[in-house]
Amino acid sequence: MSGAAWAGRVAVGGPAAGPVYGGPVTASAQKRACRRDLWAVAGAVALFVLAAVVGRVLNRTVYGAEGILRLEWPPLYAWWLPHVGPGTPAALAVAALVVVQGPTAARRLPWRVLVAAVWGAAMAWTWSLALVDGWGRGVAERLTTSLEYLQSVDRVRHLGAFLSDFTHHILVGSPDLWPAHVAGHPPGALLTFVGLDRIGLGGGAWAAAWCVTVGSSLTAAVMVTVRALCGEALARRAAPFVALAPAAVWIGVSADGYFAGVAAWAVALLALAATRRTRAPRLTALGAGLLLGWAWYLSYGLTVLVVLGAAVLLLARSARPLPYVGAGVLVWVVAFTWGGFWWPDGYTTLVERYYQGAAKVRPYGYFLWANLAAQVASVGLATVAGLRRAAGAVWPAVRGTRRAAPAGRGALAVLVAAGLGMVVLADVSGMSKAETERIWLPFAVWLLPACALLPARTHRWWLAAQAVLALLVNHLLLTGW
Repeated sequence: MSGAAWAGRVAVGGPAAGPVYGGPVTASAQKRACRRDLWAVAGAVALFVLAAVVGRVLNRTVYGAEGILRLEWPPLYAWWLPHVGPGTPAALAVAALVVVQGPTAARRLPWRVLVAAVWGAAMAWTWSLALVDGWGRGVAERLTTSLEYLQSVDRVRHLGAFLSDFTHHILVGSPDLWPAHVAGHPPGALLTFVGLDRIGLGGGAWAAAWCVTVGSSLTAAVMVTVRALCGEALARRAAPFVALAPAAVWIGVSADGYFAGVAAWAVALLALAATRRTRAPRLTALGAGLLLGWAWYLSYGLTVLVVLGAAVLLLARSARPLPYVGAGVLVWVVAFTWGGFWWPDGYTTLVERYYQGAAKVRPYGYFLWANLAAQVASVGLATVAGLRRAAGAVWPAVRGTRRAAPAGRGALAVLVAAGLGMVVLADVSGMSKAETERIWLPFAVWLLPACALLPARTHRWWLAAQAVLALLVNHLLLTGW
């Protein structure tokens, strides 16, 4: 094989590519790399087990009538409840289909068909896992509990009055206190469900369908982004892992899945605009800004998306989309501010409210590392192995941007590192004590493409590990939020 041909295969992450950009890999080196993958997985499992054991011990410290962690099954927000449900057969069938046929389909299907297939598989996976808990408990009643958004839909009668008065009902002790999830987010989150109600799609079932549909679409957005920045070969290799992510347990059915979908499409449009893989890059950049701005009015924490956005621009070696992205964001800033809601006031009030609740007693030192352990259940063991392989490629790729835009595996490593950076920022903020397997969905899903770096011959084994983990979590635990 010529040097040029070899370089081409490495750039797109072909089967002969080395861990970063290197030459041919010997069989013994491949075996060593696989052993290191297993050691990384063992370390992640040990971290999760340690978080569970230490969490049990800490929970013996009672504060009031509850354990200090306010968790029944640390580090996850869940209860031990082995069960099966109407979604069990479908979940097993979807898992088997993706494990057996996913890698082959990812190689052979036309690109647009593949993207649609990944979204469809992710939706089927998410719906089936949600239905393991039953239609009521798993779907229709998920967003109607006393803490959720649908409890407050009828309170929104006049938009201006709602926005100008929103912050006055956040703190404990305020009149007509918002439920926890409403108080913990900007008004855009509640307005989404108000909008659904006003067009005749009210109630828990429609809200659940919205969250699952938008949330599972993030799989397509991740695929589009990886293709634009890292090449189609790596996007295809990542496809089955993105479709069968254990994160689906928390996408269905939570509003955070919806938030993650919006955020993912903002990043995808930015990637298309920055790489000019679209006929209308300026309009695409404006769309990215509109989605990014809306995301910031769905969740305060999504401001850390600037880390991923910066990585996208770095990989594309282009700042041309920035004015149009800024204009799109500004639309929402002006609209909400004109309506009476000032985002900084909402956030500072939320911080005060956050420490009026469970965060007041939950120990920061424990959750600083237990939050990371919880991500093992969300992204899966294959992602842990993929992250190990990506680690060595990040710095060479970043350093190489002085000469040219990173390509292939190097670009993928930078993209994944940006996702990990968002997780770390959210972690050290102190505003995420527990429940991060759900709250960090918009960040954690960007770790999934790291699975593309795993050897193709092992993909079915790793996919099986992903599926088994998700099925065990969903059938042994009753997850909550």
